[in-house]
Parts: sequence; structure tokens; C-alpha cells
Amino acid sequence: MGDENGWTGVRPNKRPRVNDDYEEAEADPDDPRAKAELDKFLNEKRKAMDTRSGGVYIPPFRLHQMHKNAAEEDKSSPEYQRLMWDALKKSINGLINKVNTINIKNIIPEIFGENIIRGKGLLCRSVMKAQAASPAFTHVFAAMVAVINTKIPEIGELLLKRIIISWRRAFRRNDKQMCSTLAKFLAHLTNQKVVDENLSLEMLTLLLDKPTDDSVEVAVHFVKDVGATLNDISAMGLHAIFERFRAILHEGDLDKRTQYMIEDLFLVRKNKFASHKPIAEELDLVEESDQLTHEISLHDLELDAEKKLDFFHIDPDFQKNEEMYDQVRKEILGDDSDAEADDEDEEDEEDEEEAAREQDIQDMSEQTKVQLRRTLYLTIMSSLDFEECAHKILKGSISLDGKEDEVCNMLIECCAQGRTYLRFFGLLGQRFCQLKRVYQENFEECFKTQYSMIHRLETNKLRNVAKLFGHLLHTDAMPWNVLQYIHLNEGETTSSSRIFIKILFQELAEYMGLVKLNERLHDKTLEEAFEGLFPKDNPKNTRFAINFFVSIGLGGLTEDLQQWLKNKPKEIMMQQRLAAQAALEAESSSSSSS
Repeated sequence: MGDENGWTGVRPNKRPRVNDDYEEAEADPDDPRAKAELDKFLNEKRKAMDTRSGGVYIPPFRLHQMHKNAAEEDKSSPEYQRLMWDALKKSINGLINKVNTINIKNIIPEIFGENIIRGKGLLCRSVMKAQAASPAFTHVFAAMVAVINTKIPEIGELLLKRIIISWRRAFRRNDKQMCSTLAKFLAHLTNQKVVDENLSLEMLTLLLDKPTDDSVEVAVHFVKDVGATLNDISAMGLHAIFERFRAILHEGDLDKRTQYMIEDLFLVRKNKFASHKPIAEELDLVEESDQLTHEISLHDLELDAEKKLDFFHIDPDFQKNEEMYDQVRKEILGDDSDAEADDEDEEDEEDEEEAAREQDIQDMSEQTKVQLRRTLYLTIMSSLDFEECAHKILKGSISLDGKEDEVCNMLIECCAQGRTYLRFFGLLGQRFCQLKRVYQENFEECFKTQYSMIHRLETNKLRNVAKLFGHLLHTDAMPWNVLQYIHLNEGETTSSSRIFIKILFQELAEYMGLVKLNERLHDKTLEEAFEGLFPKDNPKNTRFAINFFVSIGLGGLTEDLQQWLKNKPKEIMMQQRLAAQAALEAESSSSSSS
């Protein structure tokens, strides 16, 4: 490359150096513009090296001095924000790594002391890594997440999304170890009421749909962890899962070891999961009234892990957001900094607090209503018979507080969702109506609402709702006056409403018999309520009603209508003759007077 004297063709003062990017190269003193641009470039490179993670080593003393200098200069500068981000990440990782059963009550306040709203991505990533590295501490991490979720639900929701996405990815890749680890985490989060039980049932259904030795083994361990909770909340769902296990065991296609695991699982269930308690006593940190449960589906394809939260981004409102979190921290942990205030300030604060207590707080988000509906749904669907369900709702821990209409609405919705009509719902509604009159009034209002919106229901839901109201009517649990809302004519009915009326009356005829049903429909005390069903205002409407009941096989109910329609033309002709005679007499009287 050079001659024998070592000449390379490049002048010595222009040869590149090892750290040429970070050292000032020689510049032409006659060109100050070039020198200024070079200085600016080198300063930016130095700042990047000083602040970027994974850059040059910075001694602790130097790093502390940089923090102090940046804070004194500008707390909203990108350099200061980057330093705070690195400190936040280091602090969160340290706290998560040292949490255990003994110190969890001390670690949680320290976690809230950090800005975990800004660092929620860091927190979720740190928790998931720690749990994957130490599955034996899963119940501790779940208890910690449960406490954080009560104060900042967004963190609990983000963590659940990431776990579900990771579990689905591991399931597709047949990664048994990762599937088992994440399933264990979800099981303990279900025990802590961070996520509802439907997610667990969906996971078990997917694992047992096409069973293999690995998928069944993961499902067995998962049921052992979450079985006690499912047995309390959704006994019917757990029963269906065990029936699937039984079918797999009878097929005998799996390895002997896997079959022994299933048999052992049945023994655990027989002992009511006594050896697998859902929550340890020292980790039961959240009151039931403070629990906030997320409803996330395993098959939701729109879940977003929000990975961008794991990386540093410049916040233009950094100081404002930090001050806002300071207020949040004070609300969560409490603040004694005002204890040294003047007596007058203390009196003013007390007056404000008393005024705040006296104000009526209205829940515009309807969170209480949603929680009540969820509790009612779980109670109805998990009860073995209607008597148990009625006792739980009326005498149990569910506080209705004048919301009996929600009980009726939820009962109708649960009944409509079934593939076929279950007599369980009719007996449950009958029991409510017989115990309290307020339920009769609410079911009457529900009948009016359902009939007015009957065109929105699918045929299957329509059939179930009609049979439910048919049961309430033939048992006299609901007054027959509700039939006044039905007007059987061509103009006021649709195909859906006619199907509803058909199923309703066929159900009544099946249980009561045609004779008793006819007697009830011709009861003089209810005659006004049935005017819409058996119209006599217009021969056209009468003929329509007769044809309808004949077409559904209940023509015997229209004998009076047929007789009325038969005599109606004679009455009309007689009225016309009388009217004509009156007109002639009037004309003759007027002509004679003239």
C-alpha cells in the first residue's frame, strides 16, 4: 500500500484517527462557519453518549452530578427526562426483583412512590420477566398486581393484554414451558379477581379441543391452580371442563402418564381442591368491595400490547405530568405534609371536607349498575337449581337497593341466550313474583318493553322469551292484564310479533288446555285487556285475528269472534235502513213545511 519509505499518499495531519467522531479535527481557521457546524455536531454526539442507555460507562458520582446539574438547568429538557427514565427503570426492576411474601406490604408503597403511570410499560415487562424466571413466586406477583389494579386499573389491563398475547403466541409455537408459566400467572390473577373466570374457561376449552399430551398437561396444572375459584364462581363451567377430561380419559389416546395426571386431578376435585388454596392468607390484601375485575376474551384479535411504552419518549408536558402523579401518589399513600399548617387552614379544610361529604355523589359511569348485572349473571348461571338461585339473590350478599328491575332484565337476557328454553328461568321468575309484588310489576314492564322491541330479537331468542312469559302467565305469577299491549291486526303487527304471539299462546294452550285457556280469555273482569287480541272495532281486523288463531291451531278461541262477524253484516244493513228511513222522513217534513 505504500512505498519503501512508508508513504501512504495521505498527509499526516489528515489521516483518520480512532475516535475521530468524538475528537475535534483540524479545521481551516479561515472558515468560521465550518468550525461552528463542526462544534455543534460534536456537542450533539457528546450529549448522546452521555445520556443514551448502553453508552459509555459513567461513574456513580459523575452520574449523580449530571442529575443535579440537569435538574438545576432545566427539568423539562430531554437529557433530564432520559436520566429520570433510566432511574425509573432501575428502581422498578429492583423493587420487583426483591418482592416476596414477607415484604410485599412494604414493597407496594415503594412501587406507588415511583411514577408507574409513566412507566407502566416498564412495570408490566419487569413483572412478566420476573414471573417467567421464578414461577414459584407467581402468587406473590399476582397479589401485588391485584393491589396496583385497584388503584390504577390501566396497569392491570395492560398486563393482562400482554400475557394473553404472549400465551397465544406460545400456544401457536407449541412452547409448552411458556404456555404453562403464563397460564399459571393467569390462574392466580383469576384467583385475585383481576380477570373474570370466562378467560380461564376459554383457555381450557382451547387446550382440550384437540388434546395432546402437552396441552392436557398444561390444562391439568391450570385447573389445579384455578379450580377452587371456578368451583365457587362458575360450577357449571367447571363441570363441563371435567366432563371433557372424562371423555379424553375414556378415549385412551394419550400417554399413560397423562392419563394418570387426569385421574389425579379428579381426586383433587373430589377433595374440593383442599391442597390448592386459591389465595394464601398473607396475600389476601384486597377487600372484596375494592376489587376491579377486567373482562377480556382470549379470542379478541384487537388486543394491543402497546410495546412503545417500554421505550423512552420525550414528553412535552413532563413537569405537568409529574405534578399530576404527585397528586395521585398523595391520594394513594396519604400525605402528612399539611400537618404543620395553621389552625385557620385546618378549619377551612375540615369545612371543605364536611361539605364534600354532604354532597351527593352520582355515579355517571354506571359502574355500580354494571357490577350488579355482572354479579346477577354469575349467580344465575352458576346456580344448580332455581331455589338456590332465588335464595342467593334475595337473602344473600347481593344488595339490590331498589334495583329489582335489573333482576328481571338479567333473568330475561340469560333465558334468551340459551340454545333452548330452560324451565329453570320460568320457575325462578315465578318464585320472584310470588315472593314480592314488585317483581310482578317489573315483569309487566319488561313484557311491554320486550314486545315493543321484539323485532330486534333473533328467532331463537324470541322463542325463549315467549316461553318464559307463557310460564309466568299460566302459573298466574304475572297478571294477564299485560296482554292489553298486544293489538292483533295487520297494521300493528310484524312477522316477529306474530311469531311471538303464536309461541306464547301455544305454550299457554299446552300447559292449561284449550278449555281453561278459553275460559280465562272470556273472563268478564279481563275483557278490556283482551280487546286488542280479539278486535271487534272493524270486520277487517276481526277477520285477521280469526285467521291468525286458526292458522296456529287455536281456532277454538275465536268462536265468539266468528259469531260476531257473522251477525255484523245484518246489524250494518239494519243501521243503513234506519238511516235511510230517517233521511226520507227528514226530507218529507221539510217539503211539507215549505
